[in-house]
Amino acid sequence: MAAKFDAAAYNFRKQCPYVSKNLLRWFPGHMNKGLKQMQRKLNSVDCVIEVHDARIPFTGRNPIFTKTLTGAKPHILVLNKKDLTIQSLMPKVSDQLKAEQNVENVVYTNSKDQHCKGLKILKPLMVDLIKNSNRYNRSEEKDYNVMIIGVPNVGKSSLINMLRSTNMGIGHALPVGAIAGVTRSLMTKMRINNNPEIFMFDTPGILEPSVTDMEMGLKLALCASLQDHLVGEEAIADYLLYWLNSHGKFKYVDYVGLEEPCDDINKVLIAGAVKFNRVRKTRDFDGTVREVPDLTEVARTLIKAFRTGELGRTLLDIDLLRRPEMQKKELLA
Repeated sequence: MAAKFDAAAYNFRKQCPYVSKNLLRWFPGHMNKGLKQMQRKLNSVDCVIEVHDARIPFTGRNPIFTKTLTGAKPHILVLNKKDLTIQSLMPKVSDQLKAEQNVENVVYTNSKDQHCKGLKILKPLMVDLIKNSNRYNRSEEKDYNVMIIGVPNVGKSSLINMLRSTNMGIGHALPVGAIAGVTRSLMTKMRINNNPEIFMFDTPGILEPSVTDMEMGLKLALCASLQDHLVGEEAIADYLLYWLNSHGKFKYVDYVGLEEPCDDINKVLIAGAVKFNRVRKTRDFDGTVREVPDLTEVARTLIKAFRTGELGRTLLDIDLLRRPEMQKKELLA
C-alpha cells in the first residue's frame, strides 16, 4: 500500500515550469491542408462530432472549429478517454461546458470499450439531432453524413472503428496509434450504420497554428496531442511532476522508487533509472566508456504511466472547474 504524504509539509513549486513557446508549435502542412478540406466538405455534412480528451475538457480545443465548422451544424462534443479522468466530476464538467461555452451535447466515451454507455447513446443522439435540424441542400437525402474533428490523438479514428464494429459487426478499418498525427488527410467516408445509413468522415487532428498559453501547450503535450520529441520528454515529465505535486497526487513516489515526494525532476528521473535499470553507455573525451542514467528513457516511462492511468485518474483542468461556492459568491456580488 502506497504511503500517504502531507502536501503542506513540502515546499513545492508554485509556478508552471517554463518551456519556450517555440517548442509548443506544431502545425505541419497536412493540418493546413486538412482544415481546408474539412471546410469544403461542410456542405455535405449533417452533423459535426468534436472529439477531445476528457482530462482537459476546457483547454486545448481548437477555436477554429467553433468559428468555422460547428456553428451551422448540429454539434456533439465527445470527451474521450473517460476511463482516465475523475468520473465523479464529469457531470460538473458537462454543466460548466454548457453554461460557459454553450455546448449543449456532451458525451463521455471510452473508444476502447465496446460496452461503453457513451458509445451506445452516440448514434441515437446523432440521428435525433439531424432529424430535428435544417439540412438545407441535404434535406432530401436519406443517408446521414457525420464529420469527426478534434486535436491530434484524442481517439477520433478509434471512435469510428468502435462505432463501426459495434453497429455493423465489421472489423477496424482506420489506422490508429498512440502518437499524434496518424491520420494525415480527410479520408473516404466510412459507413458506421445501415439503418439509417450513417457515414463518417475521419479527419486529421488540427491544432491552433500557435499555442499562446504555455501551460495549455504542456497539457496537450502530456496528453500526447503534441509529439513528445518536439517538446522534449524531460520537459513534459517535469510538468507532470509539477502538476502531481501541486495537487497532492503522490503515486509517482512508489512508482519511481523514491522515499518521499520530490520537486526536482532530475532526482526523480535518477531514482527511476535505478529502479528500472535504465542506463545508456557514453564515451568520454579520453575514450573511456561508462554507463550513465538514461533520463530521457525514464521520462518516457513516467509519461506513459500517466497516459495509461498507472499514476491515477486525473483531471488536468481541475483548477478551471468552477466550485459551487464560487458561483454563489458571483450571484451575491
